[in-house]
Amino acid sequence: MTYEDYRDGKPVVITAALTGGVHGKEAHPDLPEAPGEIATAAAACEDAGASVLHLHARRDNGERAFSTERFQAVADAVRDATDEAVLQHSTGGTGAPDALRHEPLRTDPAPEMASLDMGPLNRYERLTSENTRGLVASLHAEMQERSIKPELEVFNDGHFNESLAMLEELDDPPYLNFLFGGGTTSPPHPRTLLNRVEALPEGVEFNVIGFGPHQLPLTTQSILLGGHVRVGLEDNRYYERGELATNEQLVARAARIAEELGRPVATPEETRELLGLRGR
Repeated sequence: MTYEDYRDGKPVVITAALTGGVHGKEAHPDLPEAPGEIATAAAACEDAGASVLHLHARRDNGERAFSTERFQAVADAVRDATDEAVLQHSTGGTGAPDALRHEPLRTDPAPEMASLDMGPLNRYERLTSENTRGLVASLHAEMQERSIKPELEVFNDGHFNESLAMLEELDDPPYLNFLFGGGTTSPPHPRTLLNRVEALPEGVEFNVIGFGPHQLPLTTQSILLGGHVRVGLEDNRYYERGELATNEQLVARAARIAEELGRPVATPEETRELLGLRGR
């Protein structure tokens, strides 16, 4: 972002990641799992400033689900509870068959956005998700077919290189998501984020996730560097040390910081224009 962009107050897109697919109510008693719970959290986050809602689906027992039927139930409930927020479905997975990874894309209507992991995930020397080039390519092809904007999930330098190689295949403006922390990423350090941003080609929008205690400092740095932010209980359960958060609190804090730093919070309409989305 240039000085002129900053002076003119480029809007910040806030994404709320409401539930995720790893930890459950054993980790946070108010983590939303059922469609109605997720919808209630989505409405509160939209009111607090989130223009994108990152959605996962759960089974009745709280375990992660990938099926179109489960995502349809969540998406329908969220649409009913919200006004104009962008729905973004997760296609990331840990050990799920490739065919199942496509199902979140097949709701009616299709989501405006979907996450796209850009390579294998290794956690403490253990492969947790293969994300082969074939799978990444097939997911991206279906996203293009259904007019779904991919958010490229960049966990490490290898993923970043894969993303740069894909830029020519993407509709403008490409959207990259830099993730830090959690044992699967590049070092969660301000210098790492700065180096990534400086290496981005012109016209690429970027978003930042910081897991756990890295959420607040790295999302704040993203705002300063001209990027966007994702917050929510999927990535961070705490408002501060020892105090459990709500999704709404984390969104409200991100919105307040953005405004204090001179960047307004993007409305859903501004988000669609900035990211080139098809509309709800």
